[in-house]
Amino acid sequence: MGTKDKLLQFLSFAGTGLVFAAIGVIIAYNTIDSPQEKKLERELDQMRLEYDVVNQRLKQISLVLNDLQDRDNNIYRVVFEADPIPDEVRKAGFGGVNRYEKYKGLDNSDLVIETVRRSDILAKQLVIQSKSYDEIFAMIRNKAAMLSCIPAIQPVNNKDLKRMASGFGYRTDPIYKTTKFHAGMDFASPTGTEIYATGDGVIARADADASGYGNHVRVNHGYGYMTLYGHMSKINVRPGQKVKRGDVIGFVGNTGKSVGPHLHYEVHKNGEPINPVNFYYSDLSAEEYSKMIELSGTENQSFD
Repeated sequence: MGTKDKLLQFLSFAGTGLVFAAIGVIIAYNTIDSPQEKKLERELDQMRLEYDVVNQRLKQISLVLNDLQDRDNNIYRVVFEADPIPDEVRKAGFGGVNRYEKYKGLDNSDLVIETVRRSDILAKQLVIQSKSYDEIFAMIRNKAAMLSCIPAIQPVNNKDLKRMASGFGYRTDPIYKTTKFHAGMDFASPTGTEIYATGDGVIARADADASGYGNHVRVNHGYGYMTLYGHMSKINVRPGQKVKRGDVIGFVGNTGKSVGPHLHYEVHKNGEPINPVNFYYSDLSAEEYSKMIELSGTENQSFD
């Protein structure tokens, strides 16, 4: 074999080797990760894991928020007689342009979009819930003011319940001896006994100009409530004065159409007299309250 033939044979072997080597390199390049690729793959796995953790936490937050929303609608708003927030408001979509277009085309774009979408929904629902709590807080303050204004105690010291002389309803008139409607309750007490405002309010009248009531005081409590205290021996307040529940506004007497020292007490709601016995819940036990109802229901002669 000549030198030329040997050279051609060598080149042939070398070429074949180079081809196989190139094929091997290509296969290795496509099947065996480089250190940099391995690092990127680990980072990608770590990112997937972190997104899974974030989504799990978002799920937990969503469950807590759902519970808060349920309590808000079915407890807090019921207590304060407010309308619940409809689901279409709480869970309304964002609408408009595609908010997540910029995330498309990324690696794991579906995972990224889902995470961002859930966080956006939670953020919006939290804003709505926060505003709802602001409303409830305002209602609590208004409710507290209302509860302090509504008549809730007896107008005289009557722990033993022996001073309740006549109740609300049809009673015998002490002077004319006819049956007539008695618009309040009478508390027989010694002249000079302190008379208390039964709720916060403003003195609407303090005079002796109303027929039959003698020296009397009227307190405007707001929220449609007004109380009247009649037959006083002395008035202790003036019109326009603000009073708190328990303030002494006058003293028991026998002025006006009265047959003995006593306090005539009325409660009005939206201009109509209602039974005062329903408003002693702050200073009577359940047993005392039951006894008071029984006493007030006795048909007897009124003191005025």
